[in-house]
Amino acid sequence: MTRRWSIAGQLFALQVLVVTLLVAGGSVAAVLLARSDARDAATEEVLAVAETVAHSPNVIEGLRSANPTSRLQPYAESIRRATVTDFVVVMAPDRTRYTHPEPDRIGEPFVGTIGPALAGGIVTETYVGTLGESVRAVVPVRDTDNEIVGLVSVGITTEAINRKLLRQAPAVAIATAAALALAAAGAWLLSRRLRRQTHGLGPAEMTRMYEYYDAVLHSVREGLVVVDRDRRVALVNDEGRRLLGLAGDGVTDRPVGELDLPPAVAELLGSGRPADDEPVLAGDRVLVANQQVTRFDGRPLGTVLTLRDHTELRSLTGELDSVRGLTEALRSQAHEAANRLHTVLTLIELGRTDEAVRLATEELALAQELTDQVVGAVTEPALAALLLGKSAQASERGVDLVVDRESHLDPGPLPVRDLLTVVGNLVDNALEAVAGIDPPRRVTVYARSSDDEVVVRVTDNGPGLDPGQVADAFRRGWSTKRAGRGLGLALVGQVVERYGGSYTVTAAPEGGAVFTVRLPVRS
Repeated sequence: MTRRWSIAGQLFALQVLVVTLLVAGGSVAAVLLARSDARDAATEEVLAVAETVAHSPNVIEGLRSANPTSRLQPYAESIRRATVTDFVVVMAPDRTRYTHPEPDRIGEPFVGTIGPALAGGIVTETYVGTLGESVRAVVPVRDTDNEIVGLVSVGITTEAINRKLLRQAPAVAIATAAALALAAAGAWLLSRRLRRQTHGLGPAEMTRMYEYYDAVLHSVREGLVVVDRDRRVALVNDEGRRLLGLAGDGVTDRPVGELDLPPAVAELLGSGRPADDEPVLAGDRVLVANQQVTRFDGRPLGTVLTLRDHTELRSLTGELDSVRGLTEALRSQAHEAANRLHTVLTLIELGRTDEAVRLATEELALAQELTDQVVGAVTEPALAALLLGKSAQASERGVDLVVDRESHLDPGPLPVRDLLTVVGNLVDNALEAVAGIDPPRRVTVYARSSDDEVVVRVTDNGPGLDPGQVADAFRRGWSTKRAGRGLGLALVGQVVERYGGSYTVTAAPEGGAVFTVRLPVRS
């Protein structure tokens, strides 16, 4: 299989290619610019030399002499050697050369443009003459009467200019190589850093990973919240937004403290402590939270919080606990009923029929009285069944559960589920409260509905509740019992908050606590 290039490798190759092209283009541009500058410099140089020679008295005197060449040739050659030019030609107005670097060319006509110079101007051009292509200047020579008596042409061949440029080529090559080396080193360092950040993955692998990553985040049924080392939210998936009630796009890359999170979740995310199946309340939901510190190569990256919605499961668990308690109570009462039935049968066998009838009638009357009391006060079937079950459960624990005769709760004012949550958890809390005291143990339930509100009051004769602990009692996790409890009253407080109701905890007249919950009835 051919090895696929990583993103870092592709970026490195692309950077090297781009930098090479840029440096090559820059070098070519620099050479062309240097060549142009060299030609301009040569033009200025030959023009300056030509003007100097044209204004020299020796040249004017030589042009007037009988043999101009004998006087001007040595002078012109000395100027040519001194200025490092290729030719200094002094000529007559008719182009006849009086001087030339090649003596055989003296007397021949000058090759080039002289018209503007004869008119009193200056000629600068690149022209191919007897010595090859050259950059030259032609200026007029004037006598004392300002008449043009001759011309001076000074030039530098293009070959000489190129030789001068070639002498500068090593410096340009070194600078180009240094630029390429620095650019390649920078590209290599950048690609090395990118390779560490992308873990050497290629574009196809990165695309596939992102697609899977995005699909998993949107389809997973658990809420997911990722927080970095600075306690800023790095990621929240769709289920996490739903469970925590987070809306909008401005959630990520914000500190945890700036988000409108449930207090329990905000505390857990802000602390960064590990959590294992810890129940938390988020609005009207019961969530199970797990939080772990994430690491890579031994470096902590932050924390990952997963949330599972256990509201329905918690309700089913509560109902299952009630059913289990009722089953245990019924099993115990079945055992007691069997004992009483054996007693009645034995009394009949002994001929003590009256005593047998009286015993059976008393037991039946007690059971019927309890049923009539509950059903007469609470006409909501589910709530009546709950109270009968709790009554049997309380009897099993040695607690006298009484439904206040003033209670009257008809079906309809509030959803049955919320009523079961409030009454069931308040009764369970009261049963727990009286479990550790000496008999008699007593729990009284009062529930009454009106057009405006539903009032639920549960009174126990337990140890009571300190006024300073009332607020904590309805907070998740607070309990006077063993660890892992403290969710029941928190669920009650959750229902109260959702309905905009109220709760109070006062001392009972005979000792213990009175929990009163008022829920407004909405149209």
